[in-house]
Amino acid sequence: MKAPVYLHALGMINALGHDLPEIESRLLAGDTSGMRAYDRGPSVTTLPSCIVGAVRLADHELPALPQRLQKYDCRNNRLLVAAAERLRTTLTHHVARYGAARIGVVIGTSTSGIDEGGAALHMLANSGTLPANYHYLQQTLGAPSRFIADLLGILGPAYTISTACTSSAKAFGAARRLIDNDICDAVVTGGADALCRLTLGGFGALESLASGLTRPMSQDRDGINIGEGAMLCLMSREPSDVALTGIGETSDAHHISSPSPDGGGALDAMRIALTNARLAASDIEYVHLHATGTPKNDAMESLATYTCVGPSTWASGTKAMTGHLLGAAGATGIGFCWLALTGDGRLPPHVGDHEIDPSLSPLRFARVGTTLGRPPNHVMTNAFAFGGNNVSVILSRTGTR
Repeated sequence: MKAPVYLHALGMINALGHDLPEIESRLLAGDTSGMRAYDRGPSVTTLPSCIVGAVRLADHELPALPQRLQKYDCRNNRLLVAAAERLRTTLTHHVARYGAARIGVVIGTSTSGIDEGGAALHMLANSGTLPANYHYLQQTLGAPSRFIADLLGILGPAYTISTACTSSAKAFGAARRLIDNDICDAVVTGGADALCRLTLGGFGALESLASGLTRPMSQDRDGINIGEGAMLCLMSREPSDVALTGIGETSDAHHISSPSPDGGGALDAMRIALTNARLAASDIEYVHLHATGTPKNDAMESLATYTCVGPSTWASGTKAMTGHLLGAAGATGIGFCWLALTGDGRLPPHVGDHEIDPSLSPLRFARVGTTLGRPPNHVMTNAFAFGGNNVSVILSRTGTR
């Protein structure tokens, strides 16, 4: 890294809430009330029965897209609009200082608007026509970044990363490289994924869905809950309260879906991030775990995390409160770490059940009410994906270097 980069104007939406105060309050309380049974609909009998982390819509509707951008209209992009609203003031300042052509967009997703595409094909097969409001840009993987650029008036590079569950964590690495190489002065980055029948069916076919609420690191864990949400922020060299100090990316390519049992690729990503941040493992005070609740991922991750930071560093997995946000999971983990760095010292709790698998490498799990008594100085968040794709990100409070 040539110079420090900082994160500004966090916008986030998921099963915990629509704004930061609501999300932070429910996160720290270990609130799982956003997790519910998936409504498959009367005509869809092939999808498995499962629990999902759906964005709450009782009191809110997702914001509509401007008329000029209706060709992009899909639930995934509406989630991005909800997150992007938090960026406008800070973005206006950066555009005035650097110009719109010096600001980029890098978004991570794994579904984009494929659910709308599937519904359109279903209608085509049954009636011979596509829906009047259907446009191919609703579902393409590259569309979210182009949509955000058009929505916010950004003229710099705009592209999307899709590497399954590491997509939005890798987006932060790509955004930092755009700044380090003087291609951009600021980058809007993050990720989004909406609930999608194709995804649920796929994970059901893999027998990876939990029978109830996911129980990460539990001796009774049996799979994941899928969730939805979005997180966006603005990255630049202008100082803020939160700095992105290190990032490590590896790919061990052990198996198309199973992680390497020895956790070697995950461990390498963590160690690269520490070297990149010029920190020792003992400097990390909290690790936000990927913690999917699948037997193999949790075994691999507990081993890699224990080997890297030892048994005394606080750690937690939060997917029992949000579901696994897939392409948005990495960015959401960064958002939760941001809240920890700017909060009162309480850490995101590990939620699922308290029957931790004794065969796993021992970690120090934060629970509801666990506090350092002050905000942490340095935290780590990890994301791991199919194909042995691994990303570790370190965030630091400004002034703690």
